[in-house]
Amino acid sequence: MSVTTTIRIDVVPGSSKELGAIARERGAQKLVSAFIFTGLLFMLLPGTFLGVWNLISISESRTVTSLAPAWIQAHGHAQVFGWIGSFILGIGFYSLQKLLHSPLFPLWRGWTAWTLWTAGVALRWTTNIYLWYWRALLPLSAVLELSAFLIFFFSVRTHRRAAGANKRETWTILVMASTLGFLASLLANVALAVNVSARGVGPALTHAIDQRFLVLCTWGFLVPAIWGFNTKWLPVFLGLRKPTERWLLMAVAANTAGVAVALPGFMKSCVFLLLCGTVFASLGLRIFEPSAHPAKTLKVHRSFPFFVRAAYFWLSIAAVLGVWAAGADRFGGIWGASRHALTVGFIATMVFAIGQRVLPAFCGMKILRSPRVMLWSLLLLNVGCTLRVFSEFPAYEGYWRGAWHVLPISAVIELVAVALFAWNIAATILLPGRAQNSQFPTNAGFLTTRR
Repeated sequence: MSVTTTIRIDVVPGSSKELGAIARERGAQKLVSAFIFTGLLFMLLPGTFLGVWNLISISESRTVTSLAPAWIQAHGHAQVFGWIGSFILGIGFYSLQKLLHSPLFPLWRGWTAWTLWTAGVALRWTTNIYLWYWRALLPLSAVLELSAFLIFFFSVRTHRRAAGANKRETWTILVMASTLGFLASLLANVALAVNVSARGVGPALTHAIDQRFLVLCTWGFLVPAIWGFNTKWLPVFLGLRKPTERWLLMAVAANTAGVAVALPGFMKSCVFLLLCGTVFASLGLRIFEPSAHPAKTLKVHRSFPFFVRAAYFWLSIAAVLGVWAAGADRFGGIWGASRHALTVGFIATMVFAIGQRVLPAFCGMKILRSPRVMLWSLLLLNVGCTLRVFSEFPAYEGYWRGAWHVLPISAVIELVAVALFAWNIAATILLPGRAQNSQFPTNAGFLTTRR
């Protein structure tokens, strides 16, 4: 059985139109590769490596107050925006070029956005770490990031006008909600950066404000983005039954409401709504139901379906811990465990699984370098996440002092997992290898695969 999406270009072989289409395709592949490599660098160095350093420092002193909040927030910003944000923008620009496949979308927009985005994220990290002229550079970094996104956002609006008004599918509603969450996160980032620069004593946000901002960035932006693309891809990749539209729309409604009530600080209502959204999304995607058709695991490791489902297990853990934290957290341990289950357990596991399935295709229809390395990256990531989540709240909250010794081990294991993932993607793109024998999708929702 095969699913194939074919792009029809009615041109004479060797014509100028065909040569132009080939040139645009190669240009788009270079652009998405640049975004992916940038994301990998932010993931490895200012993201994961700094996170490991932060956790080791906290474990040695056995208190989170021993570390500057600006360092912790630099790590988080590099992971959310530097890593995942770069991936999403790169794939988004590539998809726009495939949708239009005409001079209507000049690639210079993508390269301009890449320059602004990379400069903004890098500037934010260095400002938080080294405190260089932070009152001026912190707002500048936020404006650069927002400017890069606006180039993408208005390009999407141009495409929608060119394509005309069509009935929206459920997955596009989820992706649109995520896009608006992305925009809201960047607008809030600008407002908070300006406020901190004008009134603060350092570049770090206060704990209460940072807590709400993280809900907006993760649950308001990243979670619905994953739900949206899962709705489109997982019925093909995992052989799942058709998603249930009603449950998915209820999921995005509950999730959006949860994010909305978090902003003014109603966290108990927030976590209950987020838990409801998690349950609705799992039901809508039928993620824990038996597959109707065999999963498509050609050229990736056969454990791929297991880890995709494991990601939703972690999402459930994150939501349940959030409910517990809203009523019982004293020193940040339960909130931290919930956040790690979300960002590493759900988001990173999904990126490691789906990313090694689709990113090689976006960068020239390559075949993943090593399915075995894919397995080890996912396995170590989940082992590290398990150790971190189930040792963080007993350590921070004082339930078990021995848990402090487990935290650095979890961090090192996750660092190895991240390095393996980065190597596998980079080697796939850079080293010579065979290309997949299939047509590429006409938009971000399609990815052709063969069993």
